[in-house]
Amino acid sequence: MNQYVTRTIIKELRERNKMTQLQLADKLGVTDKTISKWETGKGYPDITLLEPIADAFSISVTELISGSTVSNANVSANMLRSKFYVYPVCGNVIHTMGEAVIHCHGVQLAPAVPEEADENHKIFIEKVEAEYFVCIDYDMTKKHYISFIAAASSDRMQMVKLYPEGNAEARFKINGVKRIFFYCNKDGLFSINVVKGLDDREKSYDDVEERRELEKVAGILFRYCLLYTSPSPRD
Repeated sequence: MNQYVTRTIIKELRERNKMTQLQLADKLGVTDKTISKWETGKGYPDITLLEPIADAFSISVTELISGSTVSNANVSANMLRSKFYVYPVCGNVIHTMGEAVIHCHGVQLAPAVPEEADENHKIFIEKVEAEYFVCIDYDMTKKHYISFIAAASSDRMQMVKLYPEGNAEARFKINGVKRIFFYCNKDGLFSINVVKGLDDREKSYDDVEERRELEKVAGILFRYCLLYTSPSPRD
């Protein structure tokens, strides 16, 4: 399209960067009248100028064309602030260390917003030597499944791709892992703090042991009742 950059975006970016039309023109090697034409919709920059314009405003060409600039406060690149972009049509998963403008097959993707793991997506985490074994209590079918599990620490991200009719489980090197993410193809992105996942696992074990003890006591009482309620054999 001819109007690949809207007239408002150049003006907004110029004013945000406290530039005059003449200052921007000097950076691009054009006249201030040319800048004025762009900003009033009487003309549009040549496609060869898109990269220089983006550089002048310290943004990407994608941001310039989309009109959606990104303010990325994640300058320390902390993996715990990671964003996941998922395109359900092809199954692509794109991971970034902060805000970004992501397109897949021509479609701009919004970052998936993680929810806390719920009763329908129970996750258990077990520490096995130097690894975390992560298991999600989930019936993996072709239509409804967990597509990936990821483990995030402050400086790295480990990810395991899953497939329908497989097991919803993965192993991760501990390496300071603090949060687990997983994605359901129908219900979206979920996450859980590793400490909470370990606590839930321990509670699950406690429940099992308690049930076994109760079953054992019930069995003893049942045999005791049979012993004392059975009729005595006649001589």
